[in-house]
Amino acid sequence: MKAIIHGMIHTMTGTEYADGVVLMDNGKIIEIGLDIPIPQGTQIIDAQGRLVLPGFVDAHSHIGMWEECIGFEGADGNELTDPVTPQLRAIDGIFPLDPPFQQACQAGVTSVVTGPGSTNVIGGQFLAMKTAGRCVDDMVIKNPVAMKCALGENPKKYYSQKGMAPITRMGIAGILRDALAETRDYMWRKEAAGDDLLKCPAYNSKYEALIPVVRGELPIKVHAHRSDDIFTAIRIAKEFGLKMTLDHCTDGHLIVAELQNAGYHAIIGPSFGFKTKLELRNKTFETAAILCHSGIKVAIMTDHPVFSESDLPMFAGLAMKAGMTREEALRAISINAAEIVGIDDRVGSLEQGKDADIVIWDTDPLELDFRTYCTIINGEIVYQMK
Repeated sequence: MKAIIHGMIHTMTGTEYADGVVLMDNGKIIEIGLDIPIPQGTQIIDAQGRLVLPGFVDAHSHIGMWEECIGFEGADGNELTDPVTPQLRAIDGIFPLDPPFQQACQAGVTSVVTGPGSTNVIGGQFLAMKTAGRCVDDMVIKNPVAMKCALGENPKKYYSQKGMAPITRMGIAGILRDALAETRDYMWRKEAAGDDLLKCPAYNSKYEALIPVVRGELPIKVHAHRSDDIFTAIRIAKEFGLKMTLDHCTDGHLIVAELQNAGYHAIIGPSFGFKTKLELRNKTFETAAILCHSGIKVAIMTDHPVFSESDLPMFAGLAMKAGMTREEALRAISINAAEIVGIDDRVGSLEQGKDADIVIWDTDPLELDFRTYCTIINGEIVYQMK
């Protein structure tokens, strides 16, 4: 059993405790508040008045899929042989001993949603996982957590160079629709066959992976920067009755009313850095604030390795400087992120029964010079400032 004492605890539920206590056991928070009795023999972690927050959550990353400093040998995020690969699973391509995982821990990022890149129209299954561990199976929070899809420049550019579909935005949408419609037909034929194996369609791994999507059980995680691609994603999701998150959503601030009416959540970013392609020309840190203030639930991402996983607190800080309140910026990398991807039953806030993923901050995490004092994942100290 462990206890954090003398902490300025910000739970992200609307409750704060000055000089509070967090009691942990078996990887879970068992009690949080003021004047909590601490059992004899409990390991004490003295926060000494420092800020205590839930571990941060990155709702869109590719950490572990592209290894640091390796090149092709460590590039396992895009299967560049077929634009439709829903049967691929991120868990089979993640290398959890890659240094960015430890760097994430040092930056207070304790949970990540990671998976395939955006070259394929359907790239495969994302998972949610912790950032500390040696075996990815032991680090999983939820698997799968979403099905990756991509619209816009990335699929167009790669497959046009290969001289095969899709080479237009129409082609991308057509391929996505075909995959969904074929899956739906496959599912109906399986259901109609019942236990009659002779009537059951031949096993198809792609359709099997997409059945939870067309049933509305597994959301699609759609890479869409430009407004027309965002509208295409919404159009197809409505057509097939899909659950969906809008990832990147770079032009989101230009189509606020339409996004309000559509009712989907947005995972914004990365809003930092050089505009490397045409569909990023409207990129700004103001997007998160504008959407948030319009009532749309927003998370902020790093898109690691586009930017380092350890940059997540900095990006939230820059979004705050661009118009978000401090609370909104913190929520965008904690409870909002967890709720949007469906893992808020375990992470994103400090509450009894949730995972003991807790960060004690030596300085303000939303300032550029932030310093982490201590990071705890599943009740274990994974980083301690020296």
